[in-house]
Amino acid sequence: MEEKTLNIPNITCDHCVMTIKNELGELEGVFRVDGNAGTKKIVVQWEAPATLEKIKDVLDEINYSAA
Repeated sequence: MEEKTLNIPNITCDHCVMTIKNELGELEGVFRVDGNAGTKKIVVQWEAPATLEKIKDVLDEINYSAA
């Protein structure tokens, strides 16, 4: 299992964090998504078939690109 903390500058509130959790949670292989609107960071845990590239692609699609 892999884990990565990502900085997401577009996060402005808890609703943003919930949107990210819901979207990334639909990716096969993603186990956990935690976020904090105050720090603008999310923590993602995953294993195959999910990849960091796929996670970043989803974030780009929903306009929450990782810095």
